[in-house]
Amino acid sequence: MSTSRELKELVREKYGDVARRSEQQNDGSCGCGGECCSSESGTDMMAEEYSNLSGYVAAADLGLGCGLPTEFAQIRPGDVVIDLGSGAGNDAFVARSLVGETGRVIGIDLTEAMLERANRNVQTLGFTNVEFRLGDIEDMPIEDSVADVVVSNCVMNLVPDKQKAFAETFRILKQGGHFSISDIVLTGILPENIRSAAVMYAGCVSGAQQKDEYLETIKKAGFVNVAIQKEKKIILPDNIVLQYLPQKELDAFRKDGAGIYSITVYAEKP
Repeated sequence: MSTSRELKELVREKYGDVARRSEQQNDGSCGCGGECCSSESGTDMMAEEYSNLSGYVAAADLGLGCGLPTEFAQIRPGDVVIDLGSGAGNDAFVARSLVGETGRVIGIDLTEAMLERANRNVQTLGFTNVEFRLGDIEDMPIEDSVADVVVSNCVMNLVPDKQKAFAETFRILKQGGHFSISDIVLTGILPENIRSAAVMYAGCVSGAQQKDEYLETIKKAGFVNVAIQKEKKIILPDNIVLQYLPQKELDAFRKDGAGIYSITVYAEKP
């Protein structure tokens, strides 16, 4: 895997598979698209609890996130909210409960199977102010200066050109608009076996940037008042990591202080 197209095809394939599974098969999945979860460990390593949030729709929750961006997004009634990598609609439906009938929510996703599932949810719920569009976050099917708020949940790490994706986010926001994005970042050096494993890439880890680099990417796109709203260290259980590393390398990995973190980042367009 070396080209942008190959990486996007991998993500499309992996998340298309997730979208086609039944809700029962997705129970207990995590922010790794279920691939790095283990039925033996029963560990939900990245996904956050949504069920107590207003607007939560269980049929749209595939357990693929790594945070609660809508919790920190300062969404107001009447806002236009754009959800990047909207999946089956989980964050979009929560956002809809906050914008109310006078607001609007647009979800963008790369995977056709996800959009099909999201649109079925919209039809079932009868919502008229939520729509989902097929699109690439590096080249969004959205006009300039449309959004009051952008949210995204464990998606930017999957985008090959993150600088371009944040530039696009800047473009679609109104002046004075802001984003709240949950994502996976790294501190220190992750073992190459984990970074290069295709299944781990689709599971949010190998595509992640160093935390400082990630924040700098946001600033380079023109955003100001960049701040981490929430940060949580992700501990991968030994029985999962040992699928990719021998015990000796795992011991060294644990000792060297390298870390995987879920962060929720806020930033504003001047």
